[in-house]
Amino acid sequence: METTIEKAKEFENRKFKFKTTSDRIVAAREAKDLILGVNEVYKKKKDQKLMDLMKRLTVIKQKIEKRLKGRP
Repeated sequence: METTIEKAKEFENRKFKFKTTSDRIVAAREAKDLILGVNEVYKKKKDQKLMDLMKRLTVIKQKIEKRLKGRP
């Protein structure tokens, strides 16, 4: 349970420089898994810090997905 939160914080602080599309896909999936994991902990603890962490991870995930879909 605590390891999910630690992984999420590490992911949040990681530098995002993707060489390939598959790197972006892997990062987006990892972000999604971390968000869902933190959400499970949040359901039990109802800690606002966890909600804030999920929001920050969601923003990162959306940026990665926006880059994947390409710019119009």
